[in-house]
Amino acid sequence: MKNRNTREEILENIQRIVVKVGTSTLTNENGHLDIEKIRKIVLELSNLQDKGYDVILVSSGAVGAGMGLLNINEKPKTLAEKQMLSAVGQVSLMQIYQTLFKEHNKIVGQLLLTKEEFSNRKRYLNMRNVCNAFLKRKIIPIINENDAIVSNALKIKVGDNDTMSALVSGLIDADLLIILSDIDGLYNKNPRKYEDANLIHIVGDINEDIKKMAGAEGSKFGTGGMVTKIIAAEMVTKIGTSLVIASGDEPKNITRIVEKENIGTLFVKKNKKISLRKYWLAYGPSKEGALTIDNGAKSALKNGKSLLSVGIKSVEGTFDKGAIVEIEDLKGKVIATGISNYSSEEINLIKGEQSENIEEILGYKYDDAVIHIDNVAMKK
Repeated sequence: MKNRNTREEILENIQRIVVKVGTSTLTNENGHLDIEKIRKIVLELSNLQDKGYDVILVSSGAVGAGMGLLNINEKPKTLAEKQMLSAVGQVSLMQIYQTLFKEHNKIVGQLLLTKEEFSNRKRYLNMRNVCNAFLKRKIIPIINENDAIVSNALKIKVGDNDTMSALVSGLIDADLLIILSDIDGLYNKNPRKYEDANLIHIVGDINEDIKKMAGAEGSKFGTGGMVTKIIAAEMVTKIGTSLVIASGDEPKNITRIVEKENIGTLFVKKNKKISLRKYWLAYGPSKEGALTIDNGAKSALKNGKSLLSVGIKSVEGTFDKGAIVEIEDLKGKVIATGISNYSSEEINLIKGEQSENIEEILGYKYDDAVIHIDNVAMKK
């Protein structure tokens, strides 16, 4: 394959586009919705659909809309207050989108998702079918996290709409994800502090240096800084989706990016992409436990071999057969995610033992491997 090093080559043949707009892009300085800005974003997305592109919008802004309706200028601290604002604001936000898209003869559909939709394989595939049904009928899906019903934020909340947009990109096989933010892209150092900071136009490999450049700053109304955007980039480039981080101050940037202008920072998709199933396995499900493995088992996994009981040192958590578990090396670093053929109780009995002894120990044997390599998603 030829070396792709220009935007024209990297972004050729894109068809399906996810656009994520952050709270800082949709709101003004006091946190209330900026209707004129939203109107311009709607125009850009409508024009793209008219040109034949499939368009999906991942939108923040529900809490901002709620703040505007209730004349609140500071985001509340308690979960219940935030959820109340989200519930009030989501209705208003969708009403605005529906009205503005209707001016361009576009129909929109709302999808409010939680981590549960991505954790459960059947629900995940169903959501994929729903999204494809929308796009087939030229309906623009507008997706947000269902903040109002998340009772255990740590367990079932995706966390931020950068991550949500990356999960959605995998869900619908997007060619391009555009994340609009309050910054022009990734800089080699913080441009708000250093005048000599330089914008990085193309990132081919997300290494530790790139992650360090991200820092941790976000706006006072949003939940994601540059760090969450780098995580999103790391996720989507594995599935064969390119990502551009750009400023949302000028909504025309959406079309300029699609037309391959040198806007923002482009993270280049990998040539060798992982399967949709392994993408789901790596990023979708909540993990129910963890296995610590020795260096021999770690090498075997990296060389495309299954995880055997002999290489397992310890088990964390209580889980059943078929559970999604993390696989950690001896230093405690998560190196993979997999679907276990055995329960935690069974693994505790067979860990460190040869596969041929499993039946003698348990009285039965499901498989020689505790986790088959087909059900393993390796971390980078």
